Amino acid sequence: MKRFSALLLSSMLLSTAAQAQDSFKVCWSIYAGWMPWAYGAESGIVKKWADKYDINIDVVQINDYIESINQYTVGEFDACTMTNMDALTIPAAGGVDSTALIVGDFSNGNDGIVLKGESELAAIKGQNVNLVELSVSHYLLARALDSVGLSEADVQVVNTSDADMVAVYGTDDVTSVATWNPLLSEISQQPSSTVVFNSAQIPGEIIDLLVINTDTLAAHPELGKALTGAWYEIMATMSIDSEQGVAARSYMAEASGTDLAGYEAQLAATEMFYTPAAALELTNSPQLKQTMQYVAEFSFDHGLLGDGAPDAGFIGVQMPAGDYGDSSNLKLRFDPTYMQMAADNQL
Repeated sequence: MKRFSALLLSSMLLSTAAQAQDSFKVCWSIYAGWMPWAYGAESGIVKKWADKYDINIDVVQINDYIESINQYTVGEFDACTMTNMDALTIPAAGGVDSTALIVGDFSNGNDGIVLKGESELAAIKGQNVNLVELSVSHYLLARALDSVGLSEADVQVVNTSDADMVAVYGTDDVTSVATWNPLLSEISQQPSSTVVFNSAQIPGEIIDLLVINTDTLAAHPELGKALTGAWYEIMATMSIDSEQGVAARSYMAEASGTDLAGYEAQLAATEMFYTPAAALELTNSPQLKQTMQYVAEFSFDHGLLGDGAPDAGFIGVQMPAGDYGDSSNLKLRFDPTYMQMAADNQL
């Protein structure tokens, strides 16, 4: 009887595990280039592609961007939207082997620094700067400071959640923030506020990705196919100048807390890769290798690769144009396989 019970329990556990392998969770946070996931979930496009591969995909919004990456890193989600730098400095630096499944866009003005009561970047010297510490906003700040002969020693970084950024900026004590859209747009419209530096001044360096756990992708290529197929169907829908395209963009606008004009202004500051061919051009380029080396060097210089990192190449990054860093410690991979499938109509 005990043996029967043990076998029954074992069978039930195996069944539960098998069911769990058919269900996956993806998280995203509000940003112009990631709003398509909100539309994809609401419109049924994600479900359509999940059904095609006989799996379930739960698309979940997380209000706090860094928290979304942290939850992915500890295994609460199978995939998550994040930037190239954050993919390197959070999950990869934390030992989680991750793959950039979809290269969605790069910021071309969607990230910026706002000063209150000043109109020149040099005036930031001596100020507190509120930003999400260790994020691309931190990276942008360092690049901006360098452009005017300053360094982080000339300012005081104040770690602030993106969920709190607008409210914090509304207080009298806060005079400088580094953030991203739609927060950037809302903050810059406040009285006496000026965007003094933005990502258009460092094009192609802040790349927006859908990152997936490498082991999960290897075990479940159907998940990679479903997510990639859904993404490019959403891209095709939102990029057309038709009633359907306007409806899609309008939904994304409302979901991000703005109107259609506001959202389209954000898209204008985003170099969206609406086709897999466009995404592959960047993914396969030597430019990506150079960018990731630059990001890794910045991250090491600012202690973002962990206390045990001996140099900028401590974490290996695998790319079509060649690897950067330690090939025995590859933890971040730019894999064009699924985007190429989409380009070849093989999904």
